[in-house]
Amino acid sequence: MNNINIEKVISVHHWNEKLFSFQTTRNKSFRFINGHFVMIGLIYNNKPLMRAYSIASANYEDYLEFLSIKVPNGLLTSKLKQLKVGDEIIVNNKSVGTLVIDNLKPGNRLFLFATGTGLAPFLSIIKDYRTYDSFEKIVLVHSVRSINELAYKSMIEEQLPNNDLIGKDVKEKLIYYPTVTQQDFYNNYRITNLIKSDNFFNVIKIPKINYKTDRAMICGSPQALNDISKILDDLGFKASSNTNGIGDYVIERAFVNN
Repeated sequence: MNNINIEKVISVHHWNEKLFSFQTTRNKSFRFINGHFVMIGLIYNNKPLMRAYSIASANYEDYLEFLSIKVPNGLLTSKLKQLKVGDEIIVNNKSVGTLVIDNLKPGNRLFLFATGTGLAPFLSIIKDYRTYDSFEKIVLVHSVRSINELAYKSMIEEQLPNNDLIGKDVKEKLIYYPTVTQQDFYNNYRITNLIKSDNFFNVIKIPKINYKTDRAMICGSPQALNDISKILDDLGFKASSNTNGIGDYVIERAFVNN
């Protein structure tokens, strides 16, 4: 297992009965691009049991952070949810992924559309100074079913604007729009409805999304990926792929479901 690092858990946070996050140590040899995912897991029956997780921490931070759902009877998550400080996990030493700004054409605004734990890669991207150097506005839309699934809301709204490295840019450029679909909340819209809505763009005080000037990233459930992609396609956006290189938007299909 020369390509595997053993990392130690340094903190665990349970957002609710279905959602948790944890931080680990970070091997100095491990490098990644913000937006990447990596295979992580545990040794089970003397063999590595690993799944793909997006990295929620930024590539300049000295720890790794992951956001996970608790899948009933999930072979890996049923064990990860029991992690305690001091426990060990295994992390592949190579990260991959398509949700990186280098896969997008130059543009004026960047829209980050996330459902559920699809927020994770965007947490690293909104901490990346390159993101703010590349775009005039960054719009992060996070859609969840219940209010207690709005992980990292206080971090985005309160801590990030005071970050020593990017705080000034966050205040000037980042627009955070949390929305809850199955409970009363001040935003109660699905992402698909928001993209089609004049009111959404009026509220955040920017012109409607346009393939000529805007770029987008999508991460979340397979249904969300399909539905949001279709709307963007209908608006004239072209997806990035392995065959056509950079595009107007990119999606990530790899996220934990076990």
